[in-house]
Amino acid sequence: MTAPVVIEARELHRHFGRLHAVDGIDLTIHRGEVFGFLGPNGAGKSTLLRMLVGVMAPTSGSVQVLGYEMPRQADALRPSIGYMTQRFSLYGDLTVEENLRFAGEIFGFPADERRRRVEAAITTYGLGRRRQQLADQLSGGWKQRLALAAATVHRPEILVLDEPTAGVDPSERRNFWEQIFELSGDGVTVLVSTHYMDEAVRCHRLALLRRGALVALGEPRSLTGELEGRVVEVDAEPPEEVVRRLRKHLEVASVTQLGDRVHALLAVGARAEVTAPRLTEYLRQAGFPDAVAVPARPGLEDVFVAATQSAPAASGAYVDLWQDDTYHGARHGAHRGQGATGVSVAPPRGDG
Repeated sequence: MTAPVVIEARELHRHFGRLHAVDGIDLTIHRGEVFGFLGPNGAGKSTLLRMLVGVMAPTSGSVQVLGYEMPRQADALRPSIGYMTQRFSLYGDLTVEENLRFAGEIFGFPADERRRRVEAAITTYGLGRRRQQLADQLSGGWKQRLALAAATVHRPEILVLDEPTAGVDPSERRNFWEQIFELSGDGVTVLVSTHYMDEAVRCHRLALLRRGALVALGEPRSLTGELEGRVVEVDAEPPEEVVRRLRKHLEVASVTQLGDRVHALLAVGARAEVTAPRLTEYLRQAGFPDAVAVPARPGLEDVFVAATQSAPAASGAYVDLWQDDTYHGARHGAHRGQGATGVSVAPPRGDG
């Protein structure tokens, strides 16, 4: 049985002068989903999140959240939303407990109920030993726990996390995601923006954004599955020279170095089991006698590249999309059906 729809956005646009920060996005999000927004800095993730919960008005388009029309009925929705910003935004000169009490006061809980909720939050997020510690004295991971506790002390139906684990060590990030899935299991809908691939793959569904446009939408496994047989890994020395050589090959759409190996996304129509031996021979003839190319599993970065790269491989051009964090002017390159590198992409105005 499909969970109820909690967020529905149609033809959503947000312009800042000539800058199209969000450009024609459609989304449908269900109760209990952990829904991710993945893209480089400047892709429109934060702007989109703010419009989805009524913090920012769209230039055009419509958003309904829990039956409320955004932003007109944002005040009515506010008690149902928890929002954790990218930067720590609680009071550094208050203790952990004082910050949580203050969060409870904002939502108008009576003293007894506020006490119960603060104690529940302290227990849930393991803050007991730090309850009298000033927030400014907490490490990054503990600040994150406190921020999440404060964002959920009123037990919201929707939790918004705007790049919540920036600057947090991997073990704390893992703990954080365990807490997120506990909330999801309780029916909380979680919206999370990130540019970390290992976080994005944890989401139930992902929206991939570039320059304000929705370029791919779906479950992480489905998105990467579309590129099965299109990725090759190359072992050869020196890898940086191999990268330059492979960018000239007609069957290679994009290539990047991962440690001491080279990762290549193949052009549309190429198949890894056929192309890998050809690349091995090509590299050996080019002066890399020990080169070996083998089929490899695609990842989310391959999906993003395939959905957004418009230049054909023959041009030898390569764009590092994760450094592409500015946008001036109209949207480019996303069309219905297949992108230039063959992954199914969202149409310019989305199918939700």
